[in-house]
Amino acid sequence: MSLIQTASAPMAPLMTRAAQALKGLTPGKVLTFLVLLGGAWVVIFPYVWMISSSLKPTDEVYDADFTIWPKTFAGVQNYLDVLIEQPYPTFLLNSLIVCAGVLAVQLVTAIPAAYALAKLKFRGATILLGTVIACITIPINVTSIPLYLGLVRAGLLDTYFSMMFPFLVSVFAIFLFRQFFKSYPESIIEAARVDGFSEIEIVLRLIVPAAVPAVAAFSVFSFVAHWNDLYWPLIVVQSQDKMTASLSMMQYRSEFDINYGRTFAAATVVTIPMLIVFFFARRAFVRGITMSGVKG
Repeated sequence: MSLIQTASAPMAPLMTRAAQALKGLTPGKVLTFLVLLGGAWVVIFPYVWMISSSLKPTDEVYDADFTIWPKTFAGVQNYLDVLIEQPYPTFLLNSLIVCAGVLAVQLVTAIPAAYALAKLKFRGATILLGTVIACITIPINVTSIPLYLGLVRAGLLDTYFSMMFPFLVSVFAIFLFRQFFKSYPESIIEAARVDGFSEIEIVLRLIVPAAVPAVAAFSVFSFVAHWNDLYWPLIVVQSQDKMTASLSMMQYRSEFDINYGRTFAAATVVTIPMLIVFFFARRAFVRGITMSGVKG
């Protein structure tokens, strides 16, 4: 009897906590949980579909009788075809070069511009800010034809520069950093000016270190957007040597058929690096968006 009592003793606190948790449940909380669970499933299901399809042969991907686990496992062949038969390290390297190059130039151009709009007083600042906000609404599709024609005449197609050129200046980055810089104490900037700091020194030694959360948030935005970009590389890339990882998925389609198994395997390989980046940068990303989005 004492042995039973001794074994059941550790369970008592757990049962008490469970009873307290159930007692605190209300219909509103249950409904909120179900809504959140449904939203999470809507977000996660495309990834489940992608990974599941990457393990199947093509004829099974869109089978009417859908199953998560494939009836005929073709995952090894699909991933081998993607990673070995194609120069996939080259595709990943191309994407990395384009994303890193775009991000570096965006930061170099956006941070000084945002600082000027946030902290410097000059004629036309309001009009310039309105222009920046208006430019956010213009998609790349609108400017793609003149940009393409200009690159053709300059002989710059099928280069890293041609893939990066339309994105080197980011009006979204300017607006995001401007919102963040507006909250920076004016007294510190004035004290730095009294001490003989130039505006460039203020930006590099004071503003940039304080703006790390905003920089991290934008970096995630920029890296993911250009890593997944298919539209512009499809226009300017003409050789396999300059293909990005997302563009390489187009190789598995022919005039009459698409190899869906390999396409989904390639999509999985393309997605994994971005998930890893977001996993490690998620705290800085959320912090940067929160701190930048509430400033006036």
